[in-house]
Amino acid sequence: MVQELYFEDVNVGDAVPSVEKAPVSKDQIWRYAGASGDFNALHMDDEWGTMAGMGGRIAHGMLLMGFAGQAVTNYVPKKYLKKFDVRFGGMTKLDDVITISGSIKDKRTENGENIITGELLATDQNGDMKVTGTFEAALPSKSA
Repeated sequence: MVQELYFEDVNVGDAVPSVEKAPVSKDQIWRYAGASGDFNALHMDDEWGTMAGMGGRIAHGMLLMGFAGQAVTNYVPKKYLKKFDVRFGGMTKLDDVITISGSIKDKRTENGENIITGELLATDQNGDMKVTGTFEAALPSKSA
């Protein structure tokens, strides 16, 4: 369960607690395909992924977005999240270990809301970037 987070407790430069995922597996890709309905051969078949020049099957980009979203919602209660965006930067392969890290880049009061803005980075075990992202949340004040 995510702890309550207050505007006064967050500072620019604070780290968003990192999340390290287990190695991406065929089973995980199959389960994500079933949940999303995306059974594209690039995700499901090693041979097809090799023929397409990917070096084998690749994980769904939206699966990586889900990993990044998990890092955000482990830190900020979902009810406060206002925006969440990602940009895809690299293919994720079987057995890649993805780590999502981030930090707070801005803190401001705007239109009566206490807004924090954070940046995220998802990398594999070699430090290769897979996803970058941003999020914005409107947090309560301790004095409210």
